[in-house]
Amino acid sequence: MNSIIVRYCFATSIALALSAVPAAALEQNCRFIQSKPDREACYKRQEEELEAKRKPPAPAGESDTLQSLRQMRQDDDAVYRSINNICRGC
Repeated sequence: MNSIIVRYCFATSIALALSAVPAAALEQNCRFIQSKPDREACYKRQEEELEAKRKPPAPAGESDTLQSLRQMRQDDDAVYRSINNICRGC
């Protein structure tokens, strides 16, 4: 049983290490550029990439969500109307 736990922990640590490498590589690429204009351009590209990743998804998905919420509300209203017609302890 201990060997299974050790293997699982080892595999998890390897996966975490591999996923962290690309992020570190992005940061350090610009530091080693000697010319100042090129280095600043590299930093600007990195900022733009990070900003693009942080942006919320397009609002087209919002309209689908709103439409589904409206449909659910209409269905709920229909159910509530049918329940109100049921006699409770007449």
